[in-house]
Formats: sequence, structure tokens, C-alpha cells
Amino acid sequence: MAKTITLRVADETYEKFMAAAKVEKRSLSNMIEILALKKLDEDIFVDQIEMDEILTNTELMKKLQRGSKQAKARKGSFVK
Repeated sequence: MAKTITLRVADETYEKFMAAAKVEKRSLSNMIEILALKKLDEDIFVDQIEMDEILTNTELMKKLQRGSKQAKARKGSFVK
């Protein structure tokens, strides 16, 4: 179910969102949602090319698996 949020932005920011929404023929709320999701995908998640590089790097995968096992066993140490 969709949720409603209240967002306070500067007039200049509002105008930028409105201009982008108009160009894309979207509602303001949909434009903000699309841009926010795109930003999350870019900053938080790995794209397919980068994931392929990670998965094909055998040395990195061994280190990740070893670290995962140590974390599950509550062994190892955090790097500061």
C-alpha cells in the first residue's frame, strides 16, 4: 500500500522537480519517487557489470566467503 510523506524543500528545489516532472510528463510525486529510487540504485546497489566483476574475482570471493564464515562464527576482528 502506498504511503504518504511530507517533504519540505526550498522554492528553487521545488521548481526543479516541477520542471523535470513536466518534461517527463509525470506527476510531481512520481518524479520525486523515480529520482529517489534511481539515486538509491546508483549509490546503494551494485550494477550488473560490477557484480560480474566481483563474482569472477576468485581471490575476492574467497576472502568474502572466509569473512562471512568468521562473522557467522563470531570470530575475526573489525578493521578500524
